[in-house]
Amino acid sequence: MSKPSLLRRIFGGIWSAITWIRLALANILFLVMLVIIYFVYFGGSPEPLPEKAALLLNPMGTIVDQKSPVDPLQALLAEPSPADNEVLLRDVIEAIELAQEDDSINSLVMQLDYLMYVGISRGQEIVTALEAFRASGKPIVAVADVYTQDQYLLASHADEVIAHPMGGVALEGFSVYHNYYAEALEKLSVTMHIFRAGQHKSAVEPLQRTDMSEGEKEVAMAWLGDLWSNYAGIVEGNRELATGTVDDYVNGFAARMTSGDGDAAKVALDIGLVDQLLTRSQANDYLAELVGARNNDGLYEAVPFEQFLSRKRPMRTSLDTQPRVAVITAQGNMLPGEQPPGTIGADSLARLIRTTADKDGVQAIVLRVNTPGGSMFASEIIRQQLLEVRSQGMPVVVSMGAIAASGGYYIAAAADEIFATANTITGSIGVFAAFPTVENLLQRGGIYTDGVGTTPLAGSLRFDRPLNPQLAASLDAGVAHAYQVFLEIVADGRSMELEQVAAAAEGRVWSAPDALELGLVDELGNLDAAIEAAAARAELETFEVEYVEPRPSFSELFFQQLAERTGGLGLLPRSDRVAVLLNLAQPLLDTADLLNSLQDPRHIYMRCVACSEAF
Repeated sequence: MSKPSLLRRIFGGIWSAITWIRLALANILFLVMLVIIYFVYFGGSPEPLPEKAALLLNPMGTIVDQKSPVDPLQALLAEPSPADNEVLLRDVIEAIELAQEDDSINSLVMQLDYLMYVGISRGQEIVTALEAFRASGKPIVAVADVYTQDQYLLASHADEVIAHPMGGVALEGFSVYHNYYAEALEKLSVTMHIFRAGQHKSAVEPLQRTDMSEGEKEVAMAWLGDLWSNYAGIVEGNRELATGTVDDYVNGFAARMTSGDGDAAKVALDIGLVDQLLTRSQANDYLAELVGARNNDGLYEAVPFEQFLSRKRPMRTSLDTQPRVAVITAQGNMLPGEQPPGTIGADSLARLIRTTADKDGVQAIVLRVNTPGGSMFASEIIRQQLLEVRSQGMPVVVSMGAIAASGGYYIAAAADEIFATANTITGSIGVFAAFPTVENLLQRGGIYTDGVGTTPLAGSLRFDRPLNPQLAASLDAGVAHAYQVFLEIVADGRSMELEQVAAAAEGRVWSAPDALELGLVDELGNLDAAIEAAAARAELETFEVEYVEPRPSFSELFFQQLAERTGGLGLLPRSDRVAVLLNLAQPLLDTADLLNSLQDPRHIYMRCVACSEAF
């Protein structure tokens, strides 16, 4: 046998080297993973809680009912960013409730600098837990450099509010602003064909107009005014301020800044929004005296709420044998088919409801709804599944979050009972159809569409052809029919006369108190109240609560746990420039989100765009 050629030996050696390197890297990676696993799971028992400490409520990011899916590996390797982080509402509430009963926790400190968004509805649910904590005799202190409007809603419930001398309180009120694309679509030669039922069904206004219609301004100002009045009343009541103080502060802020040499912190102090102006070092000394203990770094002794929760949350090893109320979250735009958490998929949510109802021990279901709506077909699939569960004798109670409008209300009407928070936005009972065509755009580029079909409707759903008049008539009739079906479903589900529903419909958005008066909801209350009502309907005296979520894959669960326990390794640095670009592109992203939600097979939708601001 002849020896291999020199060239072959060279390439063979290179390949062997590559193989060796590949195997070596794989082995190194494997060993690293083993070390991480040992560190996470077997790295010694956790340190005991201090004998005396504050619960540190320091949520980073947005507080949500359900977390959106993230790339677990990215979460593990990347540097954490407040803007990208999500915190479960129930985790915040449960930590506060457990700390209330824990003898080692003598106070609660709200460090709110990195809280990006919570909303008045979810904020009020946290407030219920804060009030119970304070009623136990333990003080609450809020600390931040500058309080945003969301942060201050929570801070106002503290016994003492501390701001930095260079900080302040940034209140501005509530608003709804949209980008309007009619002129842009005209310049692009894109034709939007819109059909709607409901005088105030304004979901497609951004695609039809260059400004907000007067009717929509009237409706939006009504519910925005209710929310702002609630916010101002809460702050004024907590801070023992005269009625109208918050409005005076916002409306006269420029004048106060001018007369006060631009000192925003002093303006907030003078009007009574904060109690003390302290530097970070001074605030630490103050809190150390309040808590009565310091850690080894000289900082006041505190246990972050997520760490405290992981230590104190009770293990439910026998959950399957216990009677329980299952809580399922429906959050995001409603779309057909399978969708990840953070978006409501008709098939995925219906399956989750069905499998939950079939579990041993589940006696009632609470559906937490937080959505501006979406596909009517998707809504109907979910509604039918809820009706099927009820037909089996299982109570179904809906708890509305910040927003349960249009398609969200459509599915809520199938429940035995509907709870809304005092600041929920609901209603928007209306229907629309939307279908874009781009034949004019293509013709500008010299592209034309022509051909034949066996019937006048053949090929009528092509975007590159003008809208077929027969299809247009069909869509118009379909929207009218869908609207009538919507009214009848609400009337049947709510035991109302059709005329009553019609008066509350027309696509109009309602605040929770107005919805209660109209009969669209049964009670004003938080998620806990809905759970108690579901248990009562199931005649349960003692029960467990199970929060049901779609099961992640093993790899997703593994990397998520690693990310949560390590806090992100920071191997992939975060780019602030990317964040800035994303903020600048937000109007385009919002438009893409709107267009992405238009996936109904019949092109008929129940969605409230204005309500999305509260979502």
